[in-house]
Amino acid sequence: MAFVKTLKTRAYSKRFQVKFKRRRQGKTDYRARIRLINQDKNKYNTPKYRFVVRFSNKDIVAQIISASIAGDLVLAAAYSHELPRYGLEVGLTNYAAAYCTGLLLARRVLKMLEMDEEYEGNVEATGEDFSVEPAESRRPFRALLDVGLVRTTTGNRVFGCLKGALDGGLDIPHSDKRFAGFNKDGKQLDAEVHRKYIFGGHVASYMRILMEDEPEKYQTHFSEYIQRGIEPDDLEGLYKKVHAAIRADATMAKSTKEPPKEHKRYNLKKLTYEERKARLIERLNALNASTHDDADEDEDEDDDE
Repeated sequence: MAFVKTLKTRAYSKRFQVKFKRRRQGKTDYRARIRLINQDKNKYNTPKYRFVVRFSNKDIVAQIISASIAGDLVLAAAYSHELPRYGLEVGLTNYAAAYCTGLLLARRVLKMLEMDEEYEGNVEATGEDFSVEPAESRRPFRALLDVGLVRTTTGNRVFGCLKGALDGGLDIPHSDKRFAGFNKDGKQLDAEVHRKYIFGGHVASYMRILMEDEPEKYQTHFSEYIQRGIEPDDLEGLYKKVHAAIRADATMAKSTKEPPKEHKRYNLKKLTYEERKARLIERLNALNASTHDDADEDEDEDDDE
């Protein structure tokens, strides 16, 4: 008989603790989160804000969030699916759209705090690094970049959103090393390359390559651009109009979608004690009535015999 060594004793199992749910799901990096939300004790209950950027397949979500014991509180939010309102109907997840979403959130939160006139930010996007200077009356709104689980490579769209927020007038500690166009060998940001990405120049150049080399792929890949009559040379002017429209009015529009008239219920309504009691009495009465009817039928059959 072979002896099996016990690797995990009862003491081990009794002391075992499962990790947090969002860690088990692979959604939250708690090591990074604790460093982002940890506030100095001498600041008492002052909220510490995070500039949170998340990407899905069809949308970009940018939020200003502070942590509390009750949970995270969202101060303001902006989404790339709002950009059609400002004139951008296609390409809502690329670097240029990320810049527009960051700019929209920055202008929206400053408008909410009545700081939009003091801190206009960088009105003309040149691609150069920009940091807001404090005004005489009050300091600029400060937030820390929260990228989540995204790999922070040079040129990542997260930093396009960051650049939009910086140009919008927010104070976010950063370095220009991860912006598109940073030269690793020269250790310097190429502002022209970065500007090209902000105004969709990389998309325009890809459109031109496909138009010449693979017309069929161009027809399918950029079908929505073709449908709206957007040419490669039109992109820079389009993005300039979008930036101007965002600065003109960054408030969130109320939804025009009508609420559902009737609430669809897929599970049974929970009954009260009185309703359950009345239902039971009905069932018992129906059962008694059926048994009486069966007994009467048996008696009639016996009489006939």
